[in-house]
Amino acid sequence: MDLLQTFKTANPIIGVVHLLPLPASARWGGSLKAVIDRAEQEATALASGGVDAIIVENFFDAPFAKETVDPATVSAMSLVVQRLMHLVTLPIGINVLRNDAHSAMAIATCVQAHFIRVNVLTGVMATDQGLIEGQAHQLLRYRRELGSDVKILADVLVKHARPLGSPNLTTAVQETIDRGLADGVILSGWATGSPPSLEDLELASAAANGRPVFIGSGANWENIPRLIQAADGVIVSSSLKRRGQIEQPIDPIRVSQFVEAMQRSLSSKTASKPASSMPVHSQH
Repeated sequence: MDLLQTFKTANPIIGVVHLLPLPASARWGGSLKAVIDRAEQEATALASGGVDAIIVENFFDAPFAKETVDPATVSAMSLVVQRLMHLVTLPIGINVLRNDAHSAMAIATCVQAHFIRVNVLTGVMATDQGLIEGQAHQLLRYRRELGSDVKILADVLVKHARPLGSPNLTTAVQETIDRGLADGVILSGWATGSPPSLEDLELASAAANGRPVFIGSGANWENIPRLIQAADGVIVSSSLKRRGQIEQPIDPIRVSQFVEAMQRSLSSKTASKPASSMPVHSQH
């Protein structure tokens, strides 16, 4: 996956738009306009704050369907994402929770989004929805059938889940890339808002063999200078919300603070590299 081609930077910051409850979810409020209005406000706040891309999630649909979501969810997300693509010029991705990668691929392909996030692409994870099995074979065939070039970012040992058995992180990353054919991998902490360790990021980056590694949770402007040293990009949400609270809307000031911290750390990262390893083209 060429990050420069997809995101126009080698170290993308992907901000998250958490959609309010959608039709057919337990907490659906009855107004799709309210969902769209909130999503537009958050996308605008992320774009104005300087992120490089946006990913849209049906985050407030919890409790989530284990695999296939209701058709109303697919319809609503398609509509919202298309509205956002007309509103901002950033690359947009889709994550259909908990693990409906087929719907995410269908939405992304139809609205010409750029990438999807898949929580479980390979292996088996024990989650609050039950056992979730990766379906890389079906997803990759489906992408081919659609004639799609949507990229697949796959979590490795995803948050809010435990693997069956005790797989080695290095092996899990290698299998997600080599056997699951993920275009990039995502490493998270154990839960929303908790970051991966620097050591795990270093292991993942070594195992990824040149494929991009993203920080998937817990990044903030205090820890990003350290974490980004061992990763290529970051997906960030909680720390960009008002008061850092997940249910609150995006705060443009917090977005700007995060972006500035990331840019400073990337500048120092580049400056500390030996001249022989410096890239020919700088993205900043």
